[in-house]
Amino acid sequence: MTTETMQAVVCHGPEDYRLEQVPRPSLPEGGALVRVEAVGICASDLKCYHGAAKFWGDEHRSPWAEKGRIPGHELVGEVVEITDEAAARWGVAVGDRVVSEQIVPDWDCRYCLRGAYHMCATHDMYGFKGYDGAMAEFIAFPAKALVHKISKDLPPAHAAFAEPLSCALHAVERADIQFEDVVVVAGCGPIGLGMIAGAKAKGAATVVALDAIASKLDLARAAGADVVLDITQDDIYAAVRDLTGGFGADVYLEGTGHPAAVKQGLNLLRKLGTYVEYGVFGSEASADWSIISDDKELDVRGAHLGPHTWPKAVQMIESGVLPLEDICTHQLPLSRFQEGLDLVGSGASSVKVSLIPDSSYTG
Repeated sequence: MTTETMQAVVCHGPEDYRLEQVPRPSLPEGGALVRVEAVGICASDLKCYHGAAKFWGDEHRSPWAEKGRIPGHELVGEVVEITDEAAARWGVAVGDRVVSEQIVPDWDCRYCLRGAYHMCATHDMYGFKGYDGAMAEFIAFPAKALVHKISKDLPPAHAAFAEPLSCALHAVERADIQFEDVVVVAGCGPIGLGMIAGAKAKGAATVVALDAIASKLDLARAAGADVVLDITQDDIYAAVRDLTGGFGADVYLEGTGHPAAVKQGLNLLRKLGTYVEYGVFGSEASADWSIISDDKELDVRGAHLGPHTWPKAVQMIESGVLPLEDICTHQLPLSRFQEGLDLVGSGASSVKVSLIPDSSYTG
């Protein structure tokens, strides 16, 4: 019997990703087989590609990434095969369009048992460890996956934006935004734009967007920002003081992963303000911790993945509240994955880059 094959990008280590013909996955027990329609390239995909310690490990951390794994976790696809158990569990059927949360929890560890499945101790994630991702023609959803149905009326790249938007919404929830708050969002990439829309949905009085690229600041306005500031030209500290009666921002949401944005946020916040970190860093960031303690008594919170926010992310995408035609700037065939990685790396000419299996790519 001849094994069916498919086109896929395979990670062989940092800066060694290759387009290959690999065996097509079979229907997993209790799961589903999905034909990939689009997969976004995340900043974490790029940092894994470049060998960041977060993914490949160092003296303090075990590696997240595995060689031989197919990358890609910002995915959307059509169900082509599904077991009866999975159909009942997820409420989907053959022919439905679906997205899947990037983590596949074990559902047995102390975190999962307490509802924090996104912090699962085994930390298996599509495209990095444990399960192949979606930079391929097909992907298998295991029985323990989290799966959500999404409209077939959306362009595939727009539907795949559910993953970064869910992450942004989780960061917003971690901030505990109040109606009178002035919220500063650092970075107007995919995560930052989602943070802006989420902060407005939470009722923030004023949302301030920071970036160094004029076109991304224009997108920030379209996503709901009340004030946009160019960090290379504007005095952002004076501007935020003016907006807050001299006190400083109530909330700072960091979505760039750039070390300079950490100090920036600590200095922009008022006393008793809230800092939420979502960025994926390629190197360590340092700061004067006395700002956090003795100077301002700040709340500093991390945010990881998008637990419990996927239904809202899907609803927001289907509602058209985000300017996704302008956010989803590039769709490339899977065979041009290297060009896609380079576009994400440059940052200046793209916002969200997605890959489309070559058999579905229409140019």
